[in-house]
Amino acid sequence: MTNPLKITKRSDLSRRNEIIIRVLAVFLSIICAGLVLLILGLDPIKIFGSIIDGCVGTELRIKQTVVKAIPLTIASMGIIVAFKMNFWNIGAEGQITMGAFGATLVALNVPETMPAAVVLLLMFVSAIVCGAVWAFIPAIFKAKLGTNETIFTLMMNYVAIKFVTYLQYGPWIDPNGGGFPRIAQFSKNCILPSVLGVNMGWIYAILCAAMVYFLIYHTKKGYEISVVGQSYETARYAGMNISRIIIVAMLISGGLCGTVGMIQASAVEKTLVAGIANGYGFTAIITAWLSRLNPVTCIFICVAFAALIQGGAYIQIAMGVSSAVSSVVQGLILLFVLGSEFFIQYKVGLKHREKKEVA
Repeated sequence: MTNPLKITKRSDLSRRNEIIIRVLAVFLSIICAGLVLLILGLDPIKIFGSIIDGCVGTELRIKQTVVKAIPLTIASMGIIVAFKMNFWNIGAEGQITMGAFGATLVALNVPETMPAAVVLLLMFVSAIVCGAVWAFIPAIFKAKLGTNETIFTLMMNYVAIKFVTYLQYGPWIDPNGGGFPRIAQFSKNCILPSVLGVNMGWIYAILCAAMVYFLIYHTKKGYEISVVGQSYETARYAGMNISRIIIVAMLISGGLCGTVGMIQASAVEKTLVAGIANGYGFTAIITAWLSRLNPVTCIFICVAFAALIQGGAYIQIAMGVSSAVSSVVQGLILLFVLGSEFFIQYKVGLKHREKKEVA
């Protein structure tokens, strides 16, 4: 049985039509999610209204949405640098976790009398170094031995999480915790200050986006990263040192993800826990891909995803709805938006049957 569909690569899709396809995908995803909610016996209008109310309904909820957008945006910037080079860094969770470890290493060993500005700077540097080192390991293996970076970086996530779990239950357990397996809370000089009611990580997130944009589009190193991502052979022909480019790009990627761990440990948890990455490393893969590796576009997508996360958390508390419901809504929106990428890249039509000549 022959396939009646004809799929061809698009080369002339206008910006206007691209926007129409994306908007239509979001609209259809909402309709589909509404039908699923109806099947589950829920009121879709009430659910959607509560999700919106949960993320922007009050000043506090808006701030919580921003708090969730901060780590997602910074981690996405790190992912964009790696993906631009076609290095599939699936290890952001581990790099975030190790960044938090680096920040905690400083926080637990500095005197409370040390100025906060100095302590926070040391925590940031330590987080960058630890995140970068965790990314360097798969990078050097990829550059020198050609290993599969997807599996390598993914497995290192679990190594990082189990390492922090070991610290939490062993060497770093709080002696004043009453036997509860936790790490001591940070002192006041280790807490990231707030700006406009939200931890100042939002300023850093904007600076990271600007830095990554400038790196990719306005520097020689960014050009080399893009060329390596397009073709190793072209990069070799141009005389580029591919191994060095891979390592440098992953050091930047891991360093950015590491700072997410510092912000989460200092401003949100105020200590170190094994689940400090909270899935942001995996979600950042989605947001980076949906933005088509554009740092500016990625900011808005990260805010939208943060709103979905915050709204989903709100309906669990306010309406007693299972967390699976918000996951279904998020999943369907993601499915349709990713599906729209196919129709942006390809044109689908029916094959014309050739008429057979009769002898």
